[in-house]
Amino acid sequence: MAKAIMVQGTMSNAGKSILAAGLCRVFRQDGYRVAPFKSQNMALNSFITKDGLEMGRAQVVQAEAAGVEPDVRMNPILLKPVTNVGSQVIVNGEVRGNMRAAEYYAMKPTLVPDIMAAYNSLAKENDIIVLEGAGSPAEINLAENDIVNMGMAKMAKAPVLLVGDIDRGGVFAQLYGTIALLKKEEQAMIKATVINKFRGDVELLRPGLTMLETLTGKPVAGVLPMLDVDIEDEDSLAERLGRRKKDALLDIVVIRLPRISNFTDFAALEAAPGVGVRYVRDYRALGTPDMVILPGTKSTIADLRWLRESGLEAAIKKLAARGTAIMGICGGYQMLGMRISDLEGAEGGGEIGGMGLLPVETEFVREKHRTRVSATARNVGGIFAPLSGTGLEGYEIHMGRTTLPEGAEPFLQLSNGMEDGCQAGNIYGSYLHGFFDTEACREAVLGALAAQKGISLQGDAFDLKAYKEQQYDLLAKGVRENLDMALIYRILEAGIGG
Repeated sequence: MAKAIMVQGTMSNAGKSILAAGLCRVFRQDGYRVAPFKSQNMALNSFITKDGLEMGRAQVVQAEAAGVEPDVRMNPILLKPVTNVGSQVIVNGEVRGNMRAAEYYAMKPTLVPDIMAAYNSLAKENDIIVLEGAGSPAEINLAENDIVNMGMAKMAKAPVLLVGDIDRGGVFAQLYGTIALLKKEEQAMIKATVINKFRGDVELLRPGLTMLETLTGKPVAGVLPMLDVDIEDEDSLAERLGRRKKDALLDIVVIRLPRISNFTDFAALEAAPGVGVRYVRDYRALGTPDMVILPGTKSTIADLRWLRESGLEAAIKKLAARGTAIMGICGGYQMLGMRISDLEGAEGGGEIGGMGLLPVETEFVREKHRTRVSATARNVGGIFAPLSGTGLEGYEIHMGRTTLPEGAEPFLQLSNGMEDGCQAGNIYGSYLHGFFDTEACREAVLGALAAQKGISLQGDAFDLKAYKEQQYDLLAKGVRENLDMALIYRILEAGIGG
């Protein structure tokens, strides 16, 4: 069976996911078979495995860092928030239904067999499992039925690294207070602390580090600086949503919907040379971009209402009338149509008129469509005409059925013989997540936008896979240089008894 080590944090977005990915990469570089594991993930960014099962993207990133194929066993429970008090519950990659928080809390103990079956199966196939917690283990109101932090550490017999975020301030209080709120046996399972997202001279921290070690009785395994790496972050508050690229030749706007999902669809565009991606939620910041993208959302009708009330819908339609390329992915594609109805209450119920930019109608059903697909762009019109005949790969996750009237032009031809999406002039829609990940597709789109603008995107073709590998190696380098890996290996070897 594999040895285990767990990364927990003092709060959400403390850097657990990235540190877990870094450890996965380090262990892989050192010759071990390694897999990530998070028993319960709450995120709107998800992924479809080769088996057609749904899992959180954080564990996909960690699997890539570990050099293994993403597997739903790495994230047996995924919660996708639907409202402020309820989520869609996905177990072993398949939807169990929508549940209010209290209902799910009562159900959690029944999921332990699913969690342990997934974990034990992975542990038999690997040398090391890198587990990730969620939020904070010091949520004392939820500790009784915990299945993702200390509860999971106990089940996996995994020693814990506790990570604090110094960038938000109060990191010593974060770490000391978190440990102090835990039970004695749980405190003993924390073997070291890590300070993350540091800016400045680490020597100025030394007195505080010494005092923290004295107060907690735990060694500080290291201080990670604010690393300059470009790794997908599933958190909706991710820093990438506010990034700007100063030397951008192309200006692409992604509408930052309140319930935006799968915004990692645009990571390849963000990383492409000469391309700037802005996430906009105010019509006054829209400007005159070269392309507007409406992304996926977990609540299409509610977000379309917001789009309308915010003034963004009117502004986007003005850009469309001027010939700007407009593209919708998944929920964004549905919004571009004539009407959306949810008579079965799959996303809360209701009916609403769409933006009217594509001649399609969508009806929500409770059954979720999940699949990995290959496709070819059909005879594409408008700005993206150079995309015609280009092959691409991606995945679909949606609960809506979109129909095209006679005479409407589909956008993509799927390898299974079905058609996907719709196009009309410079307006394009598709259910395909990962649309821009395929190099040929991305280069055709960006080349077409550059030609429309009368510019040329110079430089070599951008290899997304090679770029990701480079970033994982940079992350591993940062982990090795700033953490005491000898201590971490001793913790791994000794387990919870050390």
